[in-house]
Amino acid sequence: MADKDEGAFLARSAKALQRNAEQAGPAAGASYTLIGAIILLGGIGYAVDRWQGSSPWFLIGGLMLGIVVGMYELAKTVWHK
Repeated sequence: MADKDEGAFLARSAKALQRNAEQAGPAAGASYTLIGAIILLGGIGYAVDRWQGSSPWFLIGGLMLGIVVGMYELAKTVWHK
């Protein structure tokens, strides 16, 4: 009897975990997009600064553009409902 109750508890727990993971998917994707945009555009800005010798202006511009793009994608995900 205890094994049957434990099995039902584990099945309910697994279903709840799956449901929570599915609901968190878009938020996780948006957060990865935010971080990725900041790193990618900041890196491009850093590379242009190194190439042009104009440090830190392109780095700052790349980071700011990355924040804007990332926040836009985050807002799209949050207000999609």
